[in-house]
Amino acid sequence: MADITITGLNTAKGFMHVDKKEAAQGFDKIMQDTIGKLYQIQNDAEKAVQDLASGADVTQAIVAMEKADMSFQLMLEVRNKLLTAYEEVMRMQI
Repeated sequence: MADITITGLNTAKGFMHVDKKEAAQGFDKIMQDTIGKLYQIQNDAEKAVQDLASGADVTQAIVAMEKADMSFQLMLEVRNKLLTAYEEVMRMQI
């Protein structure tokens, strides 16, 4: 299963560090990659459930389903934060 990892955290300085290569990638590319990983996790959970129907290990199916659920919840929270930030920017007066 693919894990979602957060990279770019510079612990020595205590803030997010984005180099030129990552900045050139763009926010949309980063989001597309993350959504792709989330989609893969969902597919892995579906496969684990199908394997369970054919006699596979119950614990692996449960772990895969919980991982997919937690990943989806995390993505929803990120979306909510982005929408809140967008609404706040739109309320700013120029």
